[in-house]
Amino acid sequence: MNRKAVALLSGGLDSTLAVKVMLEQGIEICALNFTSTFCTCSCRGSVCSNEAARVANEFDVPIKVLQKGLDYIEIVRNPKYGYGQGINPCVDCRIYMHKLAKEYMEEIGASFIVTGEVLGQRPMSQRRDAFETIERESGLEGLILRPLCAKHLEPTIPEKVGIVNREKLLDMGGRSRRPQIALAEELDIQNYPCPSGGCLLTDKIFSKRVKDLLDNKEEVTMKDVLLLKAGRHFRLNKDVKIVIGRDEADNKKIKNLIQADDILIEPLDFAGPTGLICGLSKNGTHFIAGRMILRYAGTKAEGKRTLKLSKNSETTTFEVDAPVEEEVLKGMMI
Repeated sequence: MNRKAVALLSGGLDSTLAVKVMLEQGIEICALNFTSTFCTCSCRGSVCSNEAARVANEFDVPIKVLQKGLDYIEIVRNPKYGYGQGINPCVDCRIYMHKLAKEYMEEIGASFIVTGEVLGQRPMSQRRDAFETIERESGLEGLILRPLCAKHLEPTIPEKVGIVNREKLLDMGGRSRRPQIALAEELDIQNYPCPSGGCLLTDKIFSKRVKDLLDNKEEVTMKDVLLLKAGRHFRLNKDVKIVIGRDEADNKKIKNLIQADDILIEPLDFAGPTGLICGLSKNGTHFIAGRMILRYAGTKAEGKRTLKLSKNSETTTFEVDAPVEEEVLKGMMI
């Protein structure tokens, strides 16, 4: 065993502190950052990845970034250890990341893994039994060092063999952020982002969209996942979903996420939202989408009712008779 470790670096305060504590002990750190379309920070332009890169640069450690891909979607669909308050498979997510971290550890010749986890901070994945499950399932028993709460846990192999001085590790626990903030001041760590990031899979409304997608589509694409964060979503039947934009940014995003055989519906000569029909739509579905657009356009339609339909590079126009009824919208909304 050597003094080289892979650190899971999110860019948040906890993982930053964990890396700093290890560097203070002379451990050679190689950072590993995971990005996800479900990260609330990713929604604001990959803030977490930028912060992780900034921290790695400040500490002069190399960093590798991995995207949680479609294989991760299948974990969300069917997690072995279940969900939290939404559709968040927190324990399975940690196992997924640690398995990839183990591969990277072996690839670069490192000996153990470092994380910023704190016992009791998160109700699902940061419990003692969850730590044990994650270690066992990822094949890293005794090799995951959690410097911030190490004194609450059994010594890891790096501690036992004297590579890491256990006396210099910490005993943080629970949900309070005060110990981390105090340690950041002590170690002169500044300009850190919000103390903890977030996951959209814990959001009840967003979780309904994810569940709807996974329940109704077997072969999910990354565009399907990205579309979950745009507009209002309506389920017509198992094969068809309609997405209606909320604003100009949504409209642009929806256009960029169109896939083969999707149908794009846009107001022809009035201001209003863009609509996207996803799936195997039948005759008449475009009229439903058009009436939805008319409803959300409101007074901006100014009595106009003509819309443009685009599918696979072919374009046509059509008219609708009236906005869809509010009760119908509510019945279809995801």
